[in-house]
Amino acid sequence: MTALEPRDAAVSVSVAGDDDGVLSRAYRALSVGIVSVVLLIAFEATAVGTAMPVAARELDGVALYAFAFSGYFTTSLFGMVLSGQWSDRRGPLGALTTGIGAFAAGLVVAGTARTMWVFILGRAVQGLGGGLVIVALYVVVGRAYPERLRPAIMAAFAAGWVVPSIVGPLASGAVTEHLGWRWVFLGIPALVVFPLALALPQIRRRAAGPVDREAGADSFDRRRIRLALGVSLGAGLLQYAAQDLRPLSLLPGLAGAALLVPAVLGLLPPGTYRAARGLPSVVLLRGLSAGSFIAAESFVPLMLVTQRGLSPTLAGFSLAAGGGTWALGSWVQSRPRVRPHRERLMTVGMVLVAAAIVAAPSVLAHSVPVWTVAVAWGFGCFGMGLVISSTSVLLLQLSAPREAGANSAALQISDALSNVVLLAATGAAFAALGGGSAAATTAATADAGHPAAFAAVFLPMAVVALAGAWVTTRLRARGPRKPDAERPEAP
Repeated sequence: MTALEPRDAAVSVSVAGDDDGVLSRAYRALSVGIVSVVLLIAFEATAVGTAMPVAARELDGVALYAFAFSGYFTTSLFGMVLSGQWSDRRGPLGALTTGIGAFAAGLVVAGTARTMWVFILGRAVQGLGGGLVIVALYVVVGRAYPERLRPAIMAAFAAGWVVPSIVGPLASGAVTEHLGWRWVFLGIPALVVFPLALALPQIRRRAAGPVDREAGADSFDRRRIRLALGVSLGAGLLQYAAQDLRPLSLLPGLAGAALLVPAVLGLLPPGTYRAARGLPSVVLLRGLSAGSFIAAESFVPLMLVTQRGLSPTLAGFSLAAGGGTWALGSWVQSRPRVRPHRERLMTVGMVLVAAAIVAAPSVLAHSVPVWTVAVAWGFGCFGMGLVISSTSVLLLQLSAPREAGANSAALQISDALSNVVLLAATGAAFAALGGGSAAATTAATADAGHPAAFAAVFLPMAVVALAGAWVTTRLRARGPRKPDAERPEAP
């Protein structure tokens, strides 16, 4: 079988008229398999936060608590770039299977760890696997599905996060309480077998192999690999510096920035930093939307617990409805009737995100009902559903087949890096204004400085989201274009 035969097979299915939807006979096994992979990763991501405090206490590693999160993040950045290179040059199958294997191995290492450093090592292996998997999945979507079905499979990816976001923390809490925190990690690897068995044969048939062997398909770009290492190390140093406001922390912070900035400029499409029209603005928008929303959302439960006296469970439930509205937004963007208006929908989505972030700190005034946050965040998540899935769809439309992996990696890097940079910035501002002591207080004892600390988080992130609304006007190059429904489908 030649390198191009899997793509030709996909074309023959399309011509035969057997691709009415992502769950039609032609695509059912592939769709269920790859969405199941997303579902498992989503469940682990939402469940691990509940088990992590118990694990850190038992392993006598509370002082290293943050590294259990940053270790995952920094290695995932490297995994994203490596996966993009691997997928473009040799097809996504190897990157996907290796990523799932590394993710499962990391879970086993973390679940059997006897010391905190071994636990952190397991999380780092997980991060490498997660970075490999997410980019490989994007390449699979770009190769295996015709253009008109891609919005629907991206919506299915978003829907795969709904149940885990609601059930994950509760299930993880029950498992941690009755079976022990280790089973939150050890219970997932066995479940990976089903999606692998279902999806891999279809991926091998439809998306295996490089796009063009004659274009250097078997050689990796060593410069990009070095830049990826710079991004990972720089992000790790930046996160470390943000955890400590002492003057000495400036040294690792500056070193991290010195590594991070040139590496990011080398890995993202040229013109990303200035919102050049087309692909650069799509990549930039992904970072602005994800970073502003996640940075703000991270402080919502803490604000409700410390300023309004809610229990952690009730504070978490205030965000639960967002999983459903996020999936709804993803579903809306996938409808054929709205695809010609995708950019306008994304503008509306970013305005909703900015409005939700502005509305959230209104509950700092005790006269405002606490359910205001739940309502506002539901609208914000709907906006994120419109934007995040659409950036994925636009990226694949604007990418040549041989560049889909590298561009998908750039999209994920923009997403992840904006999270760490904006979380570091908001965390530093929060601590500088006295927010650090808020975590140890209740609403009854919180002093007047704490509301200002929360305002220093939410209001700047609303400004970032509004900047994202402006970027949505630059997602297409100037000139006439056909609506999505009229464009010829990619081979």
